[in-house]
Amino acid sequence: MPDRAIVETDPRRVGRRRVALLVGGALTLAVATTRGRGRALDDRLFHWANSRFEHPNLDRFFWTITELGSLWASLSAGAAIALAGRRREAADAAGAAVTMWIVGQGLKEVFARVRPYEANLPRPIRLLIGRPKGASWPSSHPAVLLVFVTVASRDLELRRPVRRGLAGLAGLVGASRVYLGVHYPADVAGGLLLARGLADTWSRAVSPSVTGRQPGPEGSR
Repeated sequence: MPDRAIVETDPRRVGRRRVALLVGGALTLAVATTRGRGRALDDRLFHWANSRFEHPNLDRFFWTITELGSLWASLSAGAAIALAGRRREAADAAGAAVTMWIVGQGLKEVFARVRPYEANLPRPIRLLIGRPKGASWPSSHPAVLLVFVTVASRDLELRRPVRRGLAGLAGLVGASRVYLGVHYPADVAGGLLLARGLADTWSRAVSPSVTGRQPGPEGSR
């Protein structure tokens, strides 16, 4: 019988468990905010984030950064990495971003949650950008960006403060989607949870084949 301590510290087991928790948490959040008290709470949080901090400077800031989460932005960043001589790393991160986008689009079809501006909410909302196509859950912009920067940061072996700063940027893009009126908070949180789960899985299962290197001890952090 294997030693329990060894089993519990096996990085592959720990990594799979963490991914299961992340994805399970995202799906649970989606179901919990479909109706009832969860939906009402999400509506209240949306109104708070969408209107409580209204300011022209914030309008401009969030309007400026929100498209950093588009798939085209990640592909452009991948092209820049490739031009800098790191083609394998660029292909790996871009592939992860495209996969996250496809997963997100599929889940939008499954959950088919309407956007805030289509939901007949009891209070008016501020819609500061054009109406995106597709359903609301999960939010694709922060998810795609988080997957891209997480996988790229690991492949390029960036220092931890830089990785955290890039992850924080994905969080700001997520906040922009609520502030600008196109997503609920649960959409953003669910997208980020899914993104982390996919990035961890990708770094362990796909990145070694693409980059030719095995993941380091922080491959799932």
